[in-house]
Amino acid sequence: MMENTNDKFFYVYSSSLDTRIQVKIGTLEGKRHRPEYDELLLDPLLKYSGLYETCGIRGDLAASLQVWAGGRPLALPVHTAYKHFTSRWNWNQWVYLPISYTDLPRDAQLCITLYDCAGPGRQLPVGGTTISLFGKHGVYRQGMLDLRVWPGVEADGGVSTSTPGKARDHGKEQMQRLAKLVKKHRNGQINKIDWLDRLTFREIELINEREKRASEYLYLMIEFPEVTMDGVPYSIVYYEKDGDEVFQHRLQPDVVTLPDYEILQENLVEAKHHKLARSLRSGGNTRELKPTSTVRDALNTILGYPSTTALSTEEQDLIWKYRFYLSSQKKALTKFVKCVNWKVAGEERQALEMLALWAPPDSEDALELLGPAFTHPAIRRYAISRLNQAPDDDLMLYLLQLVQALKYEDFESIKAAYQAMLKEKEERLESKSWNTEKLEKSERLEKMEKTDKLDKDIRNSDSTSTPVTTSSESESQLSTSQEPLMDLASFLITRACQNSMLANYFYWYLSIECEDQIDPAISAKQDTRVREMYVTVMKMFSMMLAQGNTVWQKRRAFLLRQKVFIDQLVSLVKAVARESGNRKKKTDRLRALLTDPDPAFKINFSNFEPIPFPLDPEICIKGIIPEKASLFKSALMPSKLTFLTTDNTEYIAIFKHGDDLRQDQLILQTIALMDKLLRRENLDLKLTPYRVLATSTKHGFVQFIESTTVAEVLANEGSILNFFRKHHPSETGPYGVVPEVMDTYVRSCAGYCIITYVLGVGDRHLDNLLLTASGTLFHIDFGYILGRDPKPLPPPMKLSKEMVEAMGGVGSEHYHEFRKQCYTAFLHLRRHANLILNLFSLMVDASVPDIALEPDKAVKKVQDKLRLDLTDEEAVHYVHNLLDLSVTAVMAVLVEQLHKFAQYWRK
Repeated sequence: MMENTNDKFFYVYSSSLDTRIQVKIGTLEGKRHRPEYDELLLDPLLKYSGLYETCGIRGDLAASLQVWAGGRPLALPVHTAYKHFTSRWNWNQWVYLPISYTDLPRDAQLCITLYDCAGPGRQLPVGGTTISLFGKHGVYRQGMLDLRVWPGVEADGGVSTSTPGKARDHGKEQMQRLAKLVKKHRNGQINKIDWLDRLTFREIELINEREKRASEYLYLMIEFPEVTMDGVPYSIVYYEKDGDEVFQHRLQPDVVTLPDYEILQENLVEAKHHKLARSLRSGGNTRELKPTSTVRDALNTILGYPSTTALSTEEQDLIWKYRFYLSSQKKALTKFVKCVNWKVAGEERQALEMLALWAPPDSEDALELLGPAFTHPAIRRYAISRLNQAPDDDLMLYLLQLVQALKYEDFESIKAAYQAMLKEKEERLESKSWNTEKLEKSERLEKMEKTDKLDKDIRNSDSTSTPVTTSSESESQLSTSQEPLMDLASFLITRACQNSMLANYFYWYLSIECEDQIDPAISAKQDTRVREMYVTVMKMFSMMLAQGNTVWQKRRAFLLRQKVFIDQLVSLVKAVARESGNRKKKTDRLRALLTDPDPAFKINFSNFEPIPFPLDPEICIKGIIPEKASLFKSALMPSKLTFLTTDNTEYIAIFKHGDDLRQDQLILQTIALMDKLLRRENLDLKLTPYRVLATSTKHGFVQFIESTTVAEVLANEGSILNFFRKHHPSETGPYGVVPEVMDTYVRSCAGYCIITYVLGVGDRHLDNLLLTASGTLFHIDFGYILGRDPKPLPPPMKLSKEMVEAMGGVGSEHYHEFRKQCYTAFLHLRRHANLILNLFSLMVDASVPDIALEPDKAVKKVQDKLRLDLTDEEAVHYVHNLLDLSVTAVMAVLVEQLHKFAQYWRK
């Protein structure tokens, strides 16, 4: 009988089955223990329980299934569905348990308790049974099993259970022995003979029924599912994935992340509190409310927060409560606006009324209201009304950021304004044509002269009139002055039309944003809607200039000629790049093309009609001097061009092709801004914010400053002091140098140390530190900012030993003056932190490489450098430590030597 036993064992690991366990509850048979009469007298409702049979009808019982392990439950219990029984208890239901095979431990047990209804809200345990899910060899149970039910108790899930479903029979009962044989037959360990199997299983059923009737217990039949694949039965073997690896015990457990399904939903308690706090009824007479000294200190602390700090609910409620008291403080407006829920109509109305009462903020603080966090049109228009008070010089410093802030405007309203301008233009043309036809031939000349005079007067008056606004929304609450509110696009177009300098830079800043990217990788990231918006603004700007007076029309004409000039210059540079050979051959080709241009070019570079130079529109250029043109040694070989101005002076600029100058443009604009802020505080640090203009994402101009790299100075002269003595010697001055030169050197060193630290400028070496003969030191090449640096362990500031020796050493009077200037500059910049942070926050979505890497952290990086958490005294001590750390940095010296070797081998 055992000769043809199948010796193959097919199995699957329990850790591989990520499905829920299911168990089939079958029939309940055996002897039923009915309640005694004394129990019925004490509790008459027991008469109606399921065990007390009446008229042969079985009561309604329910089975509860739960998985236990290690003496505790692993999952919640699951109950069988309701079923009405007649002659026998037969559920015949598959029950799905809330646990997977992969989650089962080796000692998992299934606890089944049968409950009977013993009155309203009462359930009485009929009995319980427990069966281990894995056998003694670690194989999951399969097939049908008859489990002994222990009467009157719930199933025990303990390690040594008191309600085992498979109890020892001590040889008196055959059920257990026959069950083992059936299991062997199912597993293929006994040969299968069809006719004999049918007879055998029928006899086994009779034996089981007979023993169940003779037994004192109830028996519950359950069934575990069988696993088959392609008709082949598989066994489930317990296996814990990676269970054989030894894990070290961790004293600090890992943080477990649990999902919070209410995190994005409205907090009803906070919403109700917010409504009550802002309610007019509960607010009382807040107009006359004055804060106590404690509250006043808390308000001052909140007002001192940087613009990037989010206010808590309590802080917002505090500002709202004392809004009338704070309305006299112009710095408090931006904090108040953050407290308003603009989606609530009543709160919005009160906030707009407060704007009219509030002390007008400075234009610098109004920049914050143009950020992405403020979308309400009334707030943005109010900010524009404050910016309208700024002079053109200040506006020039913010123009780059204001062009970027157009991304946060309402695109549809800008489009609608453009359509309105087109419609107005068409109506003018139609009206003019109709009037022309109506005139009689004899009076036409006289009428045209009058019309021309009238048109001229109208255009002159248009130049001072208000521009078209991009929304029809009425905001009468904010009409505190005669000038109407306008949106950002209209404001920038109006101011640019009225000033040649603004018009020049506004045009080129817009031009880059309108540029269609050819590179698929970049164009995929480009937002089409944003580009279309910038194209619309450019068209509105061009149309406004074209419809303006003669001066405006001339501005439009020179911008178009600048565009043609740049396009032709790019074509020339590309032609030089295609020239094979070394740098000298390319330089000769450049000079030849400048002298006698190719017929393909539309411009004579050596002599053309004067145009304002895009890099510096205050200068008009009329030609390029060919013999003074040259190429630099770097990989991209930028061109050094000498332009001839209308004043017959020379202006030298560098034209770079193949390089994105937008990051350098941002940093130089920020340095220019910081220079102006420091000068307002009577601190002149002799900075050199040379001009940079990106005319495209691939090319642009850089102003050339006559200077020498510090590395070259040290190589040729031995020291910086020798360089100064060579150009400005003095027998009476410090170290044999003219005092003014030494003072300029000390101040410029201090200025750039602090500014490059605040902006996190990296990749500092002596080849991108330049020195002029007058003593001015300045930095170039800002390819790494906001803490990025390709070199390991960079010092906080670039302050080499040679730079300090030029001041006379760390113990000299000039070095102490240098430290003092550093402290003063750092404290002044901290006081203007909000302006600096606001400008950077408007650049978050700009395509500046080092900002685009982590746009959400860019502003935070600058804020961290300013250490706004420190007092002035602590800040001075902090800078003192940074300077000491920079002077003594060993890694910086090693990296500088490696850079010097690299430059030597490159040459």
